[in-house]
Amino acid sequence: MKKIIYFLATVFFIVGCSSTTKTTKTDTQLPEGAVRIANEELEYEIIIIDPGFENYLLTIAKPANFYSQSYYETKNKFYVLEWNSRARNPLAYNSKIYENVIDYDFNIDYGLDVNYKLFNYFKFVEYKYKQQF
Repeated sequence: MKKIIYFLATVFFIVGCSSTTKTTKTDTQLPEGAVRIANEELEYEIIIIDPGFENYLLTIAKPANFYSQSYYETKNKFYVLEWNSRARNPLAYNSKIYENVIDYDFNIDYGLDVNYKLFNYFKFVEYKYKQQF
């Protein structure tokens, strides 16, 4: 995958990394409750393993087509910038929540599904961890 972001959480953990090897869906087994967000054309993948996120998507999050892709992209720009600022300042923010920066290129069209789920992950963090962005 050219770009891979893993969202992993025992409490909450994010690791971004790059690789030139291609990975297919069948190469890795996802833990129970994991949510995979991918854009196969861009070879971009996010895996979110945070207890409750899958349930949040199914029960609390609005449907994907509730907002437009441009709405999600605009919100994600704000959220990613704020998230990365907090991740870079562990003395001021909970480093167990904001462990690593998110590698999100604002010039790439990740598609509706990726942007929708990333947006809702930020909303989930606000909901679960009582954070305000």
